[in-house]
Amino acid sequence: MKFSHQIQFNAVPDWADYYLPYSNLKKLIYSIEKDRVTNQSQHPDGGDIETASEHTALIRSTNPIEVDNQQFITALNKSLDKIVKFYAKKETELYDEMDELLGDFEYLNKHDVHLASEVRRLSSHAPETLLEEDDHVRSNTNQLPRRESNVEGDSFLPPNIISKNVNDTDPAAEFLLPTDDSTYHDPANANRLPMWPREIMHDVVELRKRTVDLFVLLSELKSFVALNLTAFAKILKKYDKITNSSIKRFYTSNYVTTAYPFKNSTKGRLNERIQLIERAYALLATGNNIDQAIEELKTHLREHIVWERNTVWRDLIGQERRTQTVGLSDGKPTSVYTPFGVIHISREQILNYIYALTSFVVFFALLKAEIFNTVEQNNCLAILVLASMLWAGEVMPLFVTALLVPLLIILLRVMRSDDGLYTRLDAPNATKRVFSAMFSPVIMLLLGGFSIAGALSKFGIAKSMATFVLSKAGTRPNRVLIVTMMVATVSSMWISNVAAPVLCFSLIQPILRTLPVDSTFGPCLIIGIALASNIGGMASPISSPQNIIAIQNMNPPPSWIDWFVISIPICIIGNFIIWLWLLWNYNPEKHTPHIHSIRASSDPITGTQIYVILVTLFTIVLWCLAHSYEHLFGDMGVIAIIPLIAFFGPGLLTKDDFNNFLWNVIMLAMGGIALGKAVESSGLLKTIASEIEILVTGFTAFEVLFVFSGLVLIIATFISHTVAALIVLPIVAEVGAQLDNPQPRILVMGTAFVCSAAMGLPVSGFPNMNAISQENELGKPYLTTKDFLINGVPSSIFSTLCIATIGYGLMVVLGF
Repeated sequence: MKFSHQIQFNAVPDWADYYLPYSNLKKLIYSIEKDRVTNQSQHPDGGDIETASEHTALIRSTNPIEVDNQQFITALNKSLDKIVKFYAKKETELYDEMDELLGDFEYLNKHDVHLASEVRRLSSHAPETLLEEDDHVRSNTNQLPRRESNVEGDSFLPPNIISKNVNDTDPAAEFLLPTDDSTYHDPANANRLPMWPREIMHDVVELRKRTVDLFVLLSELKSFVALNLTAFAKILKKYDKITNSSIKRFYTSNYVTTAYPFKNSTKGRLNERIQLIERAYALLATGNNIDQAIEELKTHLREHIVWERNTVWRDLIGQERRTQTVGLSDGKPTSVYTPFGVIHISREQILNYIYALTSFVVFFALLKAEIFNTVEQNNCLAILVLASMLWAGEVMPLFVTALLVPLLIILLRVMRSDDGLYTRLDAPNATKRVFSAMFSPVIMLLLGGFSIAGALSKFGIAKSMATFVLSKAGTRPNRVLIVTMMVATVSSMWISNVAAPVLCFSLIQPILRTLPVDSTFGPCLIIGIALASNIGGMASPISSPQNIIAIQNMNPPPSWIDWFVISIPICIIGNFIIWLWLLWNYNPEKHTPHIHSIRASSDPITGTQIYVILVTLFTIVLWCLAHSYEHLFGDMGVIAIIPLIAFFGPGLLTKDDFNNFLWNVIMLAMGGIALGKAVESSGLLKTIASEIEILVTGFTAFEVLFVFSGLVLIIATFISHTVAALIVLPIVAEVGAQLDNPQPRILVMGTAFVCSAAMGLPVSGFPNMNAISQENELGKPYLTTKDFLINGVPSSIFSTLCIATIGYGLMVVLGF
């Protein structure tokens, strides 16, 4: 990994502005190099320029190399000054807080004579004396991994711990739990552990929490120093290499090592403070057992790494990368010798090539066949079949197939005029029609949804709301399961059912780590999140791509209020039915009567978070009232521009956030819209719908919905939900329009909901793929395909029945 990425990922997010700006300094180096090349081209003889070294004067305006050095050193000094001021401020805050903590220990003196003597030692503020008096403590404390050695990733811990949400679940909480006696102590440590009276139990718990908080914050500060020290070394090395200079040793010895944060005395004092905190924690929680204290504090470190660094979008990127390798075997590839060299190819690749070749053979065969009366319909059918086969087989990325669609539409000239004459359009006119259709208001709605999801995730709003709700769920597994499922569904409503399971899986890690080995609650909770996230895919117009495609095929499109009136009851009932099914299958409380609770975030709400919430609520309200303001905005896609401007304009979301949007999903949606437009314009859609209409003659809209629901449920279980919607929804809309009692909106919306309800296999949607990849600490997967067959297939059927009955009734009531 490049160091610019490493420092970005390992930096404490709240302190990001105070690290060495490594990327900016790299750009400065390349700029200096460019200027030097230009100067050398203007002075080919080289003049009397001398090579810079640590003995060269740093300020000499007559020497271009020294001028360049001074420019770079000035930039370094500015960054160094910023780092020094920030460190001094943080050090003062933390040391003052630590002094206050040790002062509060005095309150416990009167309750334990042994503790009183230990507190006097701690309160003396002389850690070096403490270490000299107890060699055993020093040797054990030194076993704790020190953070500066972790910058290069050579330890099990990353080089920093995140500062927020430090009050996490404590795996050693049983040491301080009161019993029925007036005092409590651990029998194993009866000779050393202070006996805590019941009346001070709350104070003891609070002191220990504060001790853990300080340990984490001091570890962050130590990581801050180590990461910046490594950054200086690397950027100086790069400057010397690029500019053929040698100022690294000079600058390091004269500037970096003499700066306050990087002095040995400063780092030593910080180490002593951390060791003192370890000793204080040992007094409170482990009966003066320093080894056990260090292990428990290391557990807290790991929990904070998972809790804070498992951000939604970073995990999302990682999951997306991993899904690119789904289906690839770990087996040894076959070597094929050719005149041009050796080609290594696997069995899966061979099968993919055969499938792709078959798809194109079918495509060319359909081009030659005369199935319909017009060449536009024949060509469009060939494109439709080819796209469907490539999407179903996933022999290439889905968005690549989507890009192939408009290319073939133009080349094969399947578009016709809409002036009633239906003349075949030439390439220039067809291009205008296709690309104007691809970038429709629906795509802007999708972008607006991504911007809201990005802001809610980046500023911790989604996680804070989720942890607040989960903290109220208690410790009963049954209750925690239904609450977690509802959190997953509601999260899917606003940050998409792709990001929601990533968020929820990161939230439940403290629960999973504390479960017994044979507990069934772990698999039950994970599959519950996956199924609830799939259900959440129908909760709002922006919760999944298939909903966007449904809106594209509904005229007029439903308002957000109409959508919520239909989707929310289905989601609630569907989740409740799935919850009962999971309880019946897993019976989690039989093996795990109680679990550790999730602690709500204690971070104060910021002005930025309030701004994001207000913009989000304002946008949602406008979406709900879009029909009332249609004369002003024209379409919901125009309203979606508001959050884009509101978040990116002030710099809350950056260019990197914009680049991290799921552009593959956007391109897939655009390709699907282009295909739908071509099927409609060529006349193929009307022809197919007419044939299906003959088959469903005499059927009511309810019966047609039931038939299509079963068909789509099977298709979407094996292929992508979005692909199923792309293929089926245009046909469903046309069939519904040609019924005796036309109700195309009911059929389209119901069928789109069924796409989200298809969750019978591990490959049925991103939530399922994410769930099947979850492993315990031993690397064993929590779920197998059998779990999805036993739970996912029945859940899909139950949800489809709810859509075809309750959903149909609600849509009829609303006049769809």
